[in-house]
Amino acid sequence: MANDNATPSLPIAGVFSRLFHGFPKLLFTNVLFAVPAAVFLGIFYAVNTLTGWNLPFILMLAIIPAAPFYAGVVKVALGIAMGEENIDVFRTFKAAVKENFGRFLIHGLLFFVAVFFSSSSISIYFQLGRNHSAYYAAMATCILIAIVLMFFFFYVPLMTVTFDLSIGAIYRNSLLMSFGELKSNLIATFGLFLLMVICSSVLMCCGGNVVALMIATVVLGLLVVPSVAAFIINSAVYKRMFAMVTDKSSQGKAVDKKIEEKRLELEQRKKATVPVDEELKKLEIDESADGDEYIYYKGKMVKRSVLLRMKQEAEEGEKQ
Repeated sequence: MANDNATPSLPIAGVFSRLFHGFPKLLFTNVLFAVPAAVFLGIFYAVNTLTGWNLPFILMLAIIPAAPFYAGVVKVALGIAMGEENIDVFRTFKAAVKENFGRFLIHGLLFFVAVFFSSSSISIYFQLGRNHSAYYAAMATCILIAIVLMFFFFYVPLMTVTFDLSIGAIYRNSLLMSFGELKSNLIATFGLFLLMVICSSVLMCCGGNVVALMIATVVLGLLVVPSVAAFIINSAVYKRMFAMVTDKSSQGKAVDKKIEEKRLELEQRKKATVPVDEELKKLEIDESADGDEYIYYKGKMVKRSVLLRMKQEAEEGEKQ
């Protein structure tokens, strides 16, 4: 993906055009995501039923193991949102899942905790508010926190599949943007609201037919919503996210260099006897250039200084 696709504005007509032309690929992406998601949901449903617990949060646990497969959804949706016409859905999806598996497990756990406590807190304070109106203030506070967390999770998956950042930097930058990029966040929220209205309209067309309602819910939930929602979010926030992460003059937005250098040092020690990666060999990097811009390498944006160090250490390891 070229950098020039990251910076221009995305007019609404262009967004709809890309959604229309990329919709078949988004559907295929959802199929790739739906298979493992349905398996995990079935497992937790069986556990919930056989144990007799019948607790909603048990089913929500399926979010955690399914989260790594959402990395593939985000990566494909990003390519379509940025106008990539010849994106290979299966290969892109598979590579994103493989590369980001561990981090998305952590994201999934964090997302589960956020959803569980937000929904529980809002529900509890709503019930308490019926007896004492003062609890409605606490409920309103919980709703505001839930909105901030929603904005936070607009950026976490997207930043993970786009940049080579430490997980601490991903969370720090995402939290900053959940407050600092209100316009982009509201645009994404409005887009998701429209998606919800469309899905609700489809469900209403089912009338009182329970079977039809269940089928429509499954189809929308697993085969339409995930990638379309990711496309909407990516289209709204990617430009500002890219500008923030690559802005070297802004404090709190740079990569945590010490953590990143330590991680790379450990990786290079493990790979000291492995031949230099052919793609890294062929990569032309201007060592005399000023600044430390990001360079596209193996599906992510990596700092030029990091690539130079990787290339140098890999070559030294090959000579040993």
